Formats: sequence, C-alpha cells, structure tokens
Amino acid sequence: MREIQAADITAAVSRLCWEANYFLGDDVFQALERAQASEPSPAGREALRQIIENACIARDESVPICQDCGLAVVYVDLGQEARVVGGDLYKAIEEGVRQGYTQGYLRKSAVRQPYSARVNTKDNTPPIIHTEVVPGEHLKLTVVPKGGGSENMSAVKMLTPAAGRQGVMDFVVETVDKAGSNPCPPIIVGVGIGGTFEWAAHLAKKSLLRTLGEPSPDPEVAELERDLLERINRLGIGPQGYGGRTTALAVHVETFPAHIASLPVAVNLQCHAARHKEAVL
Repeated sequence: MREIQAADITAAVSRLCWEANYFLGDDVFQALERAQASEPSPAGREALRQIIENACIARDESVPICQDCGLAVVYVDLGQEARVVGGDLYKAIEEGVRQGYTQGYLRKSAVRQPYSARVNTKDNTPPIIHTEVVPGEHLKLTVVPKGGGSENMSAVKMLTPAAGRQGVMDFVVETVDKAGSNPCPPIIVGVGIGGTFEWAAHLAKKSLLRTLGEPSPDPEVAELERDLLERINRLGIGPQGYGGRTTALAVHVETFPAHIASLPVAVNLQCHAARHKEAVL
C-alpha cells in the first residue's frame, strides 16, 4: 500500500488555493475570447474585453482574479491502495487552506454562526470537503474557490416526475433569469438531475469541474445541454448584465437515477471566474 504524507497534502492544498485564485484555466480564457468575437452587443463585447484583461493581469502579476476569493471547496479522490500517514487527511487539507489563504494574501470569507454572530474565522477555514474512494494508489486534490455572488443565485427544486424534460428546462432557465446580473455573467451553469435533494446539488457543483463546454458523453444529456444553453442565451442578460447573447458560456448537466416518485433538480451557477486547480500525489 502506498503511503502519502499529510504534510505533502497540506503543501499541495496551500499551493492550489492561490493558483486557483490567480490563474484562470485555458479553457475559460478560450471560451471568453470566442464569446468576445461573436458577441453582437457593443456593451457586451466591452465587458468581455475587460473580463479578459482582468484575468490576464491576475495571471501576469499573481494577484486574485476577483476580490471574492471564495469559500474553499475541496474534492478528494482517494485511491483505495493509498493511505495517509503522518496526520489526519481532513486536518491536513484544512491546514493547507489556512496556509494558502493567509500566505497567498487571499480574502478570508468564512464566518461561523452564519445565522447570528457571523464572526470571520480569519483563515477561510473550515473548507467544504467531498471525498470519493477510487481505484489506484494516488490521491487527487481539486480546490474550487466558490464565490458568494454566484453561489447565492443557485437553487434546488423537487419536481414531480410528470414535469419531465420540459419542467427541468423551465426551472433551469427561470433560475438564470431571476439571477440576472448578480452571478457576474457570462456564467457556467451546472445542473444536477436525479438522486436525492442533496445529491442533485452535489452533481450540479461537480459538473462545473468538467472542461468548459465539453459535452456530456450521453447523447441525450448533451442535447439537453445544447438546448438549455440556447434558451439561456436568448434571455438577453449578456456579459455583466449589459445585454447581449452571451449570458452563459456553457451548461454542464450530470444525471443520476432517482426514486420513482421524485425528480430532483439543482442549479449551481458559476461566475466567469471559473476557478479550480488540481494536483495528484
């Protein structure tokens, strides 16, 4: 069995925290550039130009893309032939977030007692951690700083099975329409369909990790993604809410079997700063 040191996990998470906040992925850069080239609205094109310029400055000067450096969400794929030694896995991840946000000069946005005192934890801990045991002997860490503006516009709804495909589409488009400019469009729309209340939300968020615009391998789901993107971009919200046809860069849908009496649907919106970085130990 392969051993992975807790200290190496801490170091990797720390680095990923600031890398994710400083460096936008090439897939997002390319999608923004394509959108700028095709956007018919002058105001929308200018908004996209400034978004791209901002991301370039962040990359070149190693500063955060956005003042909202997000709540730290960490996905862990733990190989079943690996074991963590020298400390606790979750504590190692938490320490990595603590170091990354303090040493990387990232804004700390986590508050405890969220319904009352709302006291800042000062180091952006604790992180949200999702763990999956997978085949192999490696540990993959994916750090996703999730900003409040887009997260606040997300939604879950328990549809009846009779609502079907049309009901799913209507709910997703309605969620984006109600959000307007609040999630800083152009957005990426993550959709989870099936499972249970909490699993649909998990699927919606995890779908945002897919390479931007990469269609679902399921042809039926890929068609749903295309139809949703077309309807969303007909809303006219446009980049930063200035109007245009680039409200969303992509729609990613993930599905899971559901109970015969249920049709859970979750929509997790992601702003144009679609930040995530990964490392394999």
